[in-house]
Amino acid sequence: MREPRGQRANYRYFAPITTRWHDNDAYGHINNVVYYSYFDTVVNQFLIAQGLDLKDDSTRALVVSSGCQYHAEAAYPDALEGALKVRRLGNSSVEYGCAVFRQGDPQPAAEGFLVHVFVDRHHRPCPIPAALRAALATLENP
Repeated sequence: MREPRGQRANYRYFAPITTRWHDNDAYGHINNVVYYSYFDTVVNQFLIAQGLDLKDDSTRALVVSSGCQYHAEAAYPDALEGALKVRRLGNSSVEYGCAVFRQGDPQPAAEGFLVHVFVDRHHRPCPIPAALRAALATLENP
């Protein structure tokens, strides 16, 4: 069963997305796989802004699961915004709620999720660093 479409107010973090000509497919709208790159970009923008060093070997965040529901078409040159919230915050994993909005639109064109597992240099699950955990907690719905 399809979940009801979310609202802008359900999300806590927003970042602009610049669409590119090659994001469109033969049907003239943004190809479905491109939304996953938008989700990944918004998540990593947030993590980097919180101090996660993607070149640091001690802790990495690996995507282990993702999904997307499409509600409305978007196409180049639409001005888009990526949105982020935390659905579940575990000890070594986090499930993000992600969405793509047309700028100013109250409802998303697409919504999905992405699950990160934090691992050490040997790719074993490890606790989310404390400062990052605190930042992620600010994205949880009240």
